[in-house]
Amino acid sequence: MFGKMGDMVGKLNEMKKQVEETKARLASITVEGSSAQGMIKVKANGNREILNVEIHQELFHADREEVQDMLVLAFNDALTKAKNTEESEMKGAASGMLPNIPGLGL
Repeated sequence: MFGKMGDMVGKLNEMKKQVEETKARLASITVEGSSAQGMIKVKANGNREILNVEIHQELFHADREEVQDMLVLAFNDALTKAKNTEESEMKGAASGMLPNIPGLGL
């Protein structure tokens, strides 16, 4: 009984290590979101951390509400891309591990 439990703990530790490695890899992946006109660009990494915001010079004299709307669009676009990247990377990391863990039925 303890042998099976030890095997499971070992596999869970291996899975945890693989998830941590994936998170480290995600930190080096950059995605870019932008507003509809491309006047604002937002860069994020695969861990959904904002790295950079670029605002086109013309917008410094634009309507405040319009700029705010563009910022929201650009941030949401970048974060959606980062989320999709993260989910894909995590799924790939876990796919090799989950079928080997008894009792999960995945």
